[in-house]
Amino acid sequence: MADMMQFDLVSPEKRLASFEASEVSFPGAEGNMTAMAGHMPVLTTLRPGTVRVVGADGATEYVVTHGFVEVTADSVSVIAEKAFAREGVSREELQGVLEEARSKAAEAEPEHRDAAEKFVADLVHLIDNMD
Repeated sequence: MADMMQFDLVSPEKRLASFEASEVSFPGAEGNMTAMAGHMPVLTTLRPGTVRVVGADGATEYVVTHGFVEVTADSVSVIAEKAFAREGVSREELQGVLEEARSKAAEAEPEHRDAAEKFVADLVHLIDNMD
């Protein structure tokens, strides 16, 4: 297999994944990114979407809301506020996250409203593309 790197995915509730991977794709704030062993160091924010990880056992997907991603030459660490195994998450769980985000957007101060509404739009897109 290709050069490997360490992949870790954690949320406040638990560690969802920790294994060797050859490729990690994730929804960064500036667009979708893919990291492989030897990648230039990057620290970016995470937007709602799917993290796809290719490991020795094939590809695995996780649904994430927002957080941070740190990429180094030999690791990718995803720290997500909420994260779910793709095959185990339901639309209803994500609808709950969406309703909470809509409520916070409605109450957001004017200087934070655009970011809150963008987060809501990203969640809607994620839910609409769950199939």
